[in-house]
Amino acid sequence: MKVYGADICIDCRNFKHINKLRNLNLEYINIIADTAALKEFLMIRDKDEIFKACRQQGGIGIPCFVDGGRMTLDIDEAFSWIGQPPVREEEILETRD
Repeated sequence: MKVYGADICIDCRNFKHINKLRNLNLEYINIIADTAALKEFLMIRDKDEIFKACRQQGGIGIPCFVDGGRMTLDIDEAFSWIGQPPVREEEILETRD
């Protein structure tokens, strides 16, 4: 599974923390660290319907989970694809104030 994100995003940092806690080693692609990765993500984001609300609200749409032909912005849905349980509250590293 590929996970597009940016380290400036709280949800992405939480994903990275959970990925490490669970020893999943999912492929994390930092879209702001590499121009090619950003272009790859924007090609998906600008065309796919799941990003419509994000685009309308001025959001980015990360973390974005891609596994084969499946794509979601929901970590629990993505984890279900690989047989992982939903995220538990104690696994969350950072919360919004």
